[in-house]
Amino acid sequence: MGDTLETGTASWYGPGFHGKLTANGEKYDMNGLTAAHRTLPFGTKVKVINQDNGKSVIVRINDRGPYAKGRIIDLSKGAAKKVDMIETGTAKVRLVLMQPVMDNSKITDIKKPHYTIQVASFQDKSLAQEKSSEVKGSRVAEVKVDKKNVYRVYLGKYENKEEATKDLEFLKKKGVSGFVKQLEN
Repeated sequence: MGDTLETGTASWYGPGFHGKLTANGEKYDMNGLTAAHRTLPFGTKVKVINQDNGKSVIVRINDRGPYAKGRIIDLSKGAAKKVDMIETGTAKVRLVLMQPVMDNSKITDIKKPHYTIQVASFQDKSLAQEKSSEVKGSRVAEVKVDKKNVYRVYLGKYENKEEATKDLEFLKKKGVSGFVKQLEN
């Protein structure tokens, strides 16, 4: 079998993202055996071993994350069930590379635009990370603007602008400002 890639804390995500687009453009199926990882190429298969109970599951990387500090992988609800971590929410895990994928997957079919909520933009990465930690579920993206790195704080991924706008209105009531932005395909 493959080598241990890393060990650390796994979390899982489910209902709030079900049916929305993952980072590689697929529709998220919370009952599937997939996961989000910050850097592994899309399509990579990884064995996730729960170090508390020895249970394991093989997942396919199709999303980016987790964005919570100290977490190394975010499992789909279906995968989390297999390693018995639904109740605990997190687990100490070991990741084993099953089969590497050399090129990062490219989607060649027709792409539909999708949207996110931009909460903030900073030239300082640590300020962006600080803001992201204040807004649950948000992520920091590095973007080039006029040949300079800018760090933007994004929240959510939506298939239609109306859904994003509705969530933005909810955020504004909680004192979080921002605007809906179409993501580059």
